[in-house]
Amino acid sequence: MSDDLVWRLGARTPGHDYGIFRTETVEADHPRGGPRKRFSLIACADWVNVIALTAKREVVLLRQFRPGTSAIYVEIPGGMIDPGEDPAHAAARELREETGYTSERWRPLGVVAPNPAIQGNRLFTFLAEDAERTAAATPDDGEVLAIHTAPLAAVYDQLRTGAIDHALVVAAFAHLMLADDGQHLPR
Repeated sequence: MSDDLVWRLGARTPGHDYGIFRTETVEADHPRGGPRKRFSLIACADWVNVIALTAKREVVLLRQFRPGTSAIYVEIPGGMIDPGEDPAHAAARELREETGYTSERWRPLGVVAPNPAIQGNRLFTFLAEDAERTAAATPDDGEVLAIHTAPLAAVYDQLRTGAIDHALVVAAFAHLMLADDGQHLPR
């Protein structure tokens, strides 16, 4: 990393705690001698996403309202990793809680930084193959979910047309396409 790009960060100053995230600020010295700057940050837990494929190569999907855009989104199961929890355990937990589906075949697909300009957390994406519904969904109080499945090829069509445009879901399917030289590309 080139030293002339690295801001020298001071101590973080806590802001407000909103439950699922906290705000912070940090003063930083300009790497090339420019003015000192205060950066606003969002501190939140790491997250997981799960692409769950049934034996029929259908993807387990959710529809839910998102207040940030006041719209309903097609998404994959996922959520926050609890403190001290292993990402793979969190992925299995979120899939089971949100959909009632479970799987014995798990594989990590990749990790991304959701928004490194203001966040320091990571998103871990997992593939659950041969997923099957084994229980009723038990979503959190703040989750109102509609669960459905769709053929993998139809999901890729929705990604291409923008019908699925949640950035973290798009990133998850990019990881799937890159994971194994196209084994999971639609047929």
